Parts: sequence; C-alpha cells; structure tokens
Amino acid sequence: MSIKSNIEEIHSKVIEACRQVGRRQEEVTLIAVTKTKPIEAMEQALSCGIIHVGENKVQEIINKYPHFENNFKWHMIGHLQTNKIKSIIDKVELIHSVDRMKLAQLISLEASKINKVQNILIQVNIAEEETKFGIEKNEVEAFIKEAAQLPNICIKGLMTVAPFVEDAEENRPIFREMFQVFVDINSKNIDNVTMDVLSMGMTNDFEVAIEEGATMVRIGTAIFGERN
Repeated sequence: MSIKSNIEEIHSKVIEACRQVGRRQEEVTLIAVTKTKPIEAMEQALSCGIIHVGENKVQEIINKYPHFENNFKWHMIGHLQTNKIKSIIDKVELIHSVDRMKLAQLISLEASKINKVQNILIQVNIAEEETKFGIEKNEVEAFIKEAAQLPNICIKGLMTVAPFVEDAEENRPIFREMFQVFVDINSKNIDNVTMDVLSMGMTNDFEVAIEEGATMVRIGTAIFGERN
C-alpha cells in the first residue's frame, strides 16, 4: 500500500467514525506521526495534503524542520525534557505532552523570550498506567488552574496515550472517561483555557477515539507502515 492510499483509507475511516456519532469530519484533525520516518516519506505525505505532523523527539524536529519549515504545522507529542524546550519553541504549533508544572513554567519562559504565546495540551494518564507519563485524573483541574496563570502559554485542551490493545473496544471506556474530564474542565470556564482540543487515539484505536470525542488523532503506522 502506498502512503497516498493509506491516507485516503484513513480519511474514509474518519468520515465513517464521525458519521456513526453525528459529528462533522471537520471536527477531527489528523496528525501524521513521522517519528523515525525519512524526509522522502514526509514529502509524500505533504503532497497528499497532510498539514499536521507529530514528532516524539526534539532532535527529529530540529533535523527535519529546515526541509519543510512552515509547510507543516509541527506538534511535539512525546515526553519533553525541560532542557530541550528552547530548541523547538520557535518551531512547534502545539505541545501535547505538558505533564508537570516545571515544564509549563519553562515553556512559558522560553516563549516569552521570543514574544510567542505557545499553545499547549495537558497530558493526562487517564488509564493510570505506571509506564506512561501524564497527570492523574483527580489532579488535572488544580494543575490547569495553576498553569493557566503563566504568561505566554495558552492551554488548548487535553491529551492522553491510551493503553496498547489488540481490540480497540477495550479503550472505549478510557476515551469516554477522558472526554468527561475534558467536558468537566471546559464547564469551569477557567481564564486562558479554551478546551478546543482533545488529542487521543492512534493507529489501532483512532476510530473509537473519534466516536468518543477526540478532536485530534495521532497516526503513524497506518500512514507510513511499521516503524523503522
């Protein structure tokens, strides 16, 4: 299968998942996860209309950005070390993985140095997996209220990494619970918090995630094939 046909198939699955629950296709943004993928594969994705790309590692953004710059909207979706923020602050559209206050504070500081308001998502470990990063569900509201007071950042929503499962239905309760947290935070009308974005769902479960309210899905393998 070619990258082009893979992307076409994903788009049709997104449309169908939206149709199942009465959502519009425009409500869902596809992020092509390009970690470990070569420039040539990314060029193919760009030619197929991909606008948003997600990277897990800062070094990959640094290496690839000069080839594309503003042709893509860049998303930092992996765990972010505080000492790497300044390398990407001028490049990324959205940081999905803010999971501790020190990180939020340093993003705020680095963004202020270049007069940028950096859009961020708060990563929630909704499934309470020991191996995953993210804030626990019962700490999300307090964390957001504190982080929202920082200058030069805007909290756009939430992100989670669901467990890897063979049967996507196993993650439905997790996505549903995550959506409820999203709705609850939104209802609080916290200053500097928009709750426009719920980033959840990957290659193996994105359709279920969309049915349960995801507005961004992060898909790598289904577009580019198995990881190199």
